[in-house]
Amino acid sequence: MAVKRPPPGGDDLFTAAGEGDAFDREDLNRCRRCDLWKHATQGVPGEGSHKARILLVGEQPGDEEDVAGRPFVGPAGRLLRELIERAGIDPELVFITNAVKHFSFEPRGKRRIHKTPTQREVAACQYWLQQEITRIKPKVIVTLGATALGAIVGKRMSITDARGAGLRHISGVQVVATYHPSAALRAPDDEERARIADAIVDDLVRAAKLAAAKGA
Repeated sequence: MAVKRPPPGGDDLFTAAGEGDAFDREDLNRCRRCDLWKHATQGVPGEGSHKARILLVGEQPGDEEDVAGRPFVGPAGRLLRELIERAGIDPELVFITNAVKHFSFEPRGKRRIHKTPTQREVAACQYWLQQEITRIKPKVIVTLGATALGAIVGKRMSITDARGAGLRHISGVQVVATYHPSAALRAPDDEERARIADAIVDDLVRAAKLAAAKGA
């Protein structure tokens, strides 16, 4: 049984525009393109303005996102909100989603531990991701982490190589690759965490400039 979606809070960055999802949540809950639906609580569609200039794509919902039915509401999402604010980006410019719409995990006692989606699972979810891209028509796509990058550009690349590269989605939309905020959370020390966070901010600033330059 799906968990009911809670109403957006007043400080929610990604639902500030109040324009709903790119497709019906129940469509995701009926999806059988891969097996992740069998153990996930529910499908998690993207959120934000349907007039957004920037589409942010992460890997997949985490434990908190799976329960809430909303993207980026856990620790990585809270950090991402901080970094978006640091980059000076208007929330109404942003739509945020994931390459995979159901939580992939391994049970460990009472905990559910994140498991990187397989290539097959990422490919199966292209149907939903492409619907969002078509609906939003972003000026720039920002990929957060290697899984999202591969889903958008169709090939494996390291984040180091992809940052600053002239990448494009098959639709022609320019792609800015950066780290997933969870990489900063996993950093071994404060210095490394700050380095990754600063890099994400720099890439977000670049994406905002590209979006603005495209006459949005």
